[in-house]
Amino acid sequence: MTHAAATARVPPGPKGHWLLGNLPERRSDPLTLFQRGRERYGDVVRYPMGPLLMYQLSHPDDVKRVLVDNAQNYQKTALMQRLRPVLGEGLLLSEGDFWKRQRRLAQPAFHRERMEGIATLITRLVEESLPRWDALAARGEPFDLCAELMRLVLSITGQVLFSTDLSGAANDMARAVTTVLEELNQRVLSALPLPSLLPLPGHLRLRSAIRVLDRIVYGIIDGRHRRTDASGDLLSMLMAARDADTGEGMSDRQLRDEVMTLVLAGHETTANALAWTFLLLHQHPEAARRLVEEVTSVVGERTPTFQDLPRLRYTARVFDESMRLYPPAWLISRVALADDVLGGYTLPRGSIVVMLPYVIHRHPAFWERPDSFDPDRFLPERAGTRPRFAWLPFGAGQRMCIGSGLALLEGQLCLAMLARRYRFQLVPEHPVVPQALVTLRPRFGLRVIAWRREPGDVPGEVLDGAGPERSDARP
Repeated sequence: MTHAAATARVPPGPKGHWLLGNLPERRSDPLTLFQRGRERYGDVVRYPMGPLLMYQLSHPDDVKRVLVDNAQNYQKTALMQRLRPVLGEGLLLSEGDFWKRQRRLAQPAFHRERMEGIATLITRLVEESLPRWDALAARGEPFDLCAELMRLVLSITGQVLFSTDLSGAANDMARAVTTVLEELNQRVLSALPLPSLLPLPGHLRLRSAIRVLDRIVYGIIDGRHRRTDASGDLLSMLMAARDADTGEGMSDRQLRDEVMTLVLAGHETTANALAWTFLLLHQHPEAARRLVEEVTSVVGERTPTFQDLPRLRYTARVFDESMRLYPPAWLISRVALADDVLGGYTLPRGSIVVMLPYVIHRHPAFWERPDSFDPDRFLPERAGTRPRFAWLPFGAGQRMCIGSGLALLEGQLCLAMLARRYRFQLVPEHPVVPQALVTLRPRFGLRVIAWRREPGDVPGEVLDGAGPERSDARP
């Protein structure tokens, strides 16, 4: 298609409300809005969102153009910048040369050669948490599996990235993070956001939550200033960095922004991915049986090691398939700095484009039986037939999640160790509803009862009980 022909065409899409467009649906049920949009209108969909126009891209070729081939034409949207009160100039929101510098400084902390040592640290921390999980199982009382996974992953994040024990801050951080996600979601979706200085209830809740997070994060930084040993973790690398021109190091505010971004991104997404994985294993007991049998066969009763991971192939495929169906980073947004042609349409400068892994991962042109849970679709011989950008739980291109390798390592080890040791039963009638905020999480958590597996148990369901409830619920 020629550029002129593309210019003459306007992408199809739902009209929505005469004034608000599709903003009410975007606020109330974005997963249904965007999934049905692709099903009804195709791979480029136009949505009026109040005073703005938004374009949804669902073809891997268009995703590749925005995130890789023409990435210099796209930057983070003004909507994403509304997260700045929490994340500041951290890696998620910073742009240009400053982002490149910060990314370059942080990258060594995630290099592959560090992964073996990190794996040992992860398994040690999981083992240290087992008495708490055992006590929950012994009591036989319901608890929120999501909250316990958040606690575990937060402790891992604190030690791996900052050599700091954050377990004591888990409850405060969990409440603050939930408040932040909910309030920032309201800001991002507001057609006319009110000034943050107004003493409105939502603004006050957000400020209070940020103060809690700041206290925790600045406590990490202050503690490191008082230490004389060099731990070699991410925080020590950031604190030792010096500007090539001025020789100055990062201010505490710069350190705060990077630590805040990595703490929130590092524990929220991985914990949610694990929660969705246990839910999917409940719905598919044969997959649960295969996973437990694999872990038992490869590892037995000993602690898994980094060297075991290549043989825990099915465990890895289960985690990959879980992130296909429920990607914690469910939406990627950019704004076009100049006109561009995508999917045969010219999108003008200033256009907001959104790419939804949640929708792309369910595209029937690239995924056979896309709504089904099938870990074996990630076998090499099957995965090799799909476009590279049909699966992007960590984004893609130069701004791909810096911690993707760590997240996969952590997720697979935690999954193997917990699934081998426990069965979980979902409390009857407990609603399981996806909530698409900044991340994709179970709105009401996962209320479960746990049982210890004993050596020699026949592998069974990892999570027993009812499944998700939504008008268009997909397994």
